Amino acid sequence: MIYRFDTLSSTNDEARNPRYTHGDVVVAEFQTEGRGQRGNRWSSASGQNLMLSVVLCPENLAAADQFSLLECVALALTDTFAAYNLPTTIKWTNDIYVGDRKLVGVLIENSLADGRVARSVVGVGININQTEFDPSLPNPTSMAVECGREVERTEVLERFVGCLMQRYASLAEGRESLHAEYVARMYRRGVEADFVLPDGTKLRGTIRDVAPRGDLVVDTSEGVRTFLFKQIAFVI
Repeated sequence: MIYRFDTLSSTNDEARNPRYTHGDVVVAEFQTEGRGQRGNRWSSASGQNLMLSVVLCPENLAAADQFSLLECVALALTDTFAAYNLPTTIKWTNDIYVGDRKLVGVLIENSLADGRVARSVVGVGININQTEFDPSLPNPTSMAVECGREVERTEVLERFVGCLMQRYASLAEGRESLHAEYVARMYRRGVEADFVLPDGTKLRGTIRDVAPRGDLVVDTSEGVRTFLFKQIAFVI
């Protein structure tokens, strides 16, 4: 079921309420405390974009395999945008890009119990009809900017939820093909590019793969190196 609100602190905060069950969707026109990855704030104009959270309650997903949920979400988003002829890629770990511009931010918060994922709140912010952005944002874009027209938000919402549930159902058939598709759709995979490490050290390398648990595999002049989330950042 879809629950709609005018204003929330964040859709993820609301979706953590146990009254929401598997498949429920929380949507807000505006968030006062929207969150993104790396502790960043998610900024979005009221009534122009999509801010939502989907509740998933896996029945048999080991905590060690929780990266596969992220892959489901990222692939469902690229599936959604393909219907609008938007060539999107997945910027590790789960931002969605058009070219070098960010279209979607994702924040997934998992609750673990007995070594398994008991509940997952999938927060998604999609820039849809906003065309002017906070100048402090480095590289935003929107569907309206990329398509050259306004897009019906409800249509995007319904299409994404449908794509997500299809991808989620595919987990039962095995994670190998899901993972292979995720890697194939990665931003800058196979292209030599610049990165920066947390201490400011610059690194040049080529993304080769992502380990099954989410580590980024980069081919550098020092050999192949792997990085966890927050251990490396793109230079864009």
